[in-house]
Amino acid sequence: MKRTAPRKPTPAAAARERLAAWISARGLKTTRQRDLIVETFFSQSGHLSVDELLEQVTARDRTIGAATVYRTMKILTEAGLASARHFEGGQTRYEAAIDRHHHDHLICTSCGNIFEFENERIEELQDRVAEEHGFTVTHHKLELYGLCRACRQGQQVHRQR
Repeated sequence: MKRTAPRKPTPAAAARERLAAWISARGLKTTRQRDLIVETFFSQSGHLSVDELLEQVTARDRTIGAATVYRTMKILTEAGLASARHFEGGQTRYEAAIDRHHHDHLICTSCGNIFEFENERIEELQDRVAEEHGFTVTHHKLELYGLCRACRQGQQVHRQR
């Protein structure tokens, strides 16, 4: 009989499991609406605003309102399952925080797309600069703003006309 390795749970399943423990420890109740929001959020990739998440959630259940989505995202953030990102422009966007490595962001100021990247040399340089200044870094974020390839190419085509 051939043995197979146990399957790794999906991000949504892992989030539900960790959230259930977090909610139980605080005496909160599990709700169908919250479960749907969690399932929808963790089935996406990238950085979602509450409005974008609300649009996807209400496509599945029209009775869920913005306040429920906001409260659920606050709970997910407090539980360490989501990270709130405050990019230029003021709109908070959320990304999954389960099993994520530190990463930085490239943000297109034209189309709004957000690209994640990791670069060990940048991390090492940041550590060296902090050390040279006797500074202990507890956390950081690096956001680079500019134009993505597609928007740059679109501008070039537009100029050539």
